[in-house]
Amino acid sequence: MTDHGPQPVERELPTEEARDLISLVRELIEREIKPRAAEEEAAGRFPRELFTLLSESGLLGLVQSEEFGGGDQPYEVYLQVLEELAAARLTVGLGVSVHTLACHALARYGSKEQRAEHLPAMLGGGLLGAYCLSEPSSGSDAAGLTTRATRDGDTWTIEGTKAWITHGGIADFYTVLARTGPERTRGISAFLVPAGTPGLSAAAPEHKMGMAGSPTAQIHLDGVRVPDARRIGEEGQGFAIALSALDAGRLGIAACAVGVAQAALDEALAYTAQRRQFGRPIADFQGLRFMLADMATQIEAGRALYLAAARLRDAGRPFSKQAAMAKLFCTDAAMRITTDAVQLLGGYGYTVDFPVERYMREAKVLQIVEGTNQIQRVVIARALAGPETG
Repeated sequence: MTDHGPQPVERELPTEEARDLISLVRELIEREIKPRAAEEEAAGRFPRELFTLLSESGLLGLVQSEEFGGGDQPYEVYLQVLEELAAARLTVGLGVSVHTLACHALARYGSKEQRAEHLPAMLGGGLLGAYCLSEPSSGSDAAGLTTRATRDGDTWTIEGTKAWITHGGIADFYTVLARTGPERTRGISAFLVPAGTPGLSAAAPEHKMGMAGSPTAQIHLDGVRVPDARRIGEEGQGFAIALSALDAGRLGIAACAVGVAQAALDEALAYTAQRRQFGRPIADFQGLRFMLADMATQIEAGRALYLAAARLRDAGRPFSKQAAMAKLFCTDAAMRITTDAVQLLGGYGYTVDFPVERYMREAKVLQIVEGTNQIQRVVIARALAGPETG
């Protein structure tokens, strides 16, 4: 590799421990993820054994408390790990982000007894989580969910259907948001539901444009009974819990988007350096050089934006607007960059012999999950100009 080809990202990390962590992640990627990524995605194979390894390595609980088996790492570090994983295979990076989202409610709002009972296995015991908020008729309007939990003494019975659930059907536990009262936003509660609970089932996985290796499915809750001890937070606090989780989750999606974009740029740099036309590498042509320059600039800007939001979160300061901005910018940039990467490879970019067509298909979903980019604009505009008056 020359000095002018793809290079490892130079990361700003706060501690020597964080630098060692990134080195560990890169070694794991080269050994366990990259060699099989294309084959497993093409086959639609979810790498469950890899997630067991990630769990055993402490990579599924990086931001959680060390007291319960977490890594006590700041979001600034965790997100850069996510970026590295997503650049190698989005199914893995997004999977870690979703698992972290599924753990968020218990880790932040659960009682100490609940956390002590459940978190160690969720973070380092090989378990995999899923987050159940969206429904067939309530996606962007999360407060419009209709899945209902009815209390009978110390037990709740949950009825309803959740949609677009990453890890649906293969998760070991589900964080489920359900209606427990008539109030639109204050009538929702959160529950931790283990897989295998009678009445909980998954539909067949969706057939998607990309990310074939990551199962997405509807989850049916047909008379699912859970004890009140598995209700997370106060009754009626679920919507606030969901919004808190989404703010953090949007940063995860932003980091994943930068990872996919970086992978696309690296592939384009390698190709344009070795592909020759008219007697010289096509990277010599100004039109292509300008495309590469624009791609790299967008990646650096996106990385800076998600890290700035992460540092606000780590400092305990409000970061909702910045999380929405990061998710919006990074995912839109990933779509542009992956499309440009396909163009730079010409006809080869349109074939499955090169990974850029997969990156382009994967980038599209990042503009949709954790709130569409239209919703991100709503969040940002409300932060700037206040709620709509109409």
